[in-house]
Amino acid sequence: MSERRIDEPTGVETTEHEWDGIRELDNPLPRWWLWTWYASIAVAVVYWVLMPAWPGLHGYTKGILHQSDRVKVIQDLAGLKALRGAAGAELQAASLEEIERDPKLQAYAMAAGQALFGDNCATCHGQGGTGGKGYPNLRDDVWLWGGSLEQIQHTITYGVRTGEPGAANTQMPAFGRDQMLKDSQIDDLTEYVVALSHRPADSAAVARATQIFAEQCAACHGPEGKGDQSRGVPNLTDSEWLYGPTRDDIRDQIFNGRGGVMPTWGKRFDPQTIKALTVYIHANAGGQ
Repeated sequence: MSERRIDEPTGVETTEHEWDGIRELDNPLPRWWLWTWYASIAVAVVYWVLMPAWPGLHGYTKGILHQSDRVKVIQDLAGLKALRGAAGAELQAASLEEIERDPKLQAYAMAAGQALFGDNCATCHGQGGTGGKGYPNLRDDVWLWGGSLEQIQHTITYGVRTGEPGAANTQMPAFGRDQMLKDSQIDDLTEYVVALSHRPADSAAVARATQIFAEQCAACHGPEGKGDQSRGVPNLTDSEWLYGPTRDDIRDQIFNGRGGVMPTWGKRFDPQTIKALTVYIHANAGGQ
């Protein structure tokens, strides 16, 4: 074994490690660093004894304190449920109208509804409820299925096009995809719908589509195109368009007959939760 060299400027032995002519000095580690390291080891050993730490084949070491974050979460949730129990019971017993008239109940419903909306509804309707293409805006006064408290509650409870009993189920025909109309007829019908919303349109196309609308569309949208809220049929004479207001958007809707699905929340939420969400949506939108 070769004798270690001494670094002449410092008088310290080297480790014989060398990089690009630079030799590593064999200096001892600082005492503060060593004591910190020893203390960390001691703390780790104490933690292993007191708390759950090491995995095994059939579980893990429990620790003499038997600490369990899972148990703590269950206890915290139980405490929160008990805390909310009284207010929840009042919410369940009151009608939707009584909740809106009672400042205390309304404040509780609004707070709970805001959290529920953010966790469950904002993904589609947006954090502010303003919706997007294919997702209704809940902040205006246009309601496909009605904007009264009871109608909003029913829509939340049963959903739309879910196949569940009670769910809204109106379906727009796919006039182009299913070859119910020719492309030229769909083009004319697009102009007719544009004219219904009081915008400039090709008068010749509108005249050609008048009979087509009467035969294919008026049964649902009505002779004047004002829709039918009781069946979720859109009003074609206003400026609100679920799938977009351009000619391309309207033609695409006539051609493909799109229809979104809203979940049946009644299977996931208890009645007071649905009431809170109903009151929140009604209070923040142009409710009827």
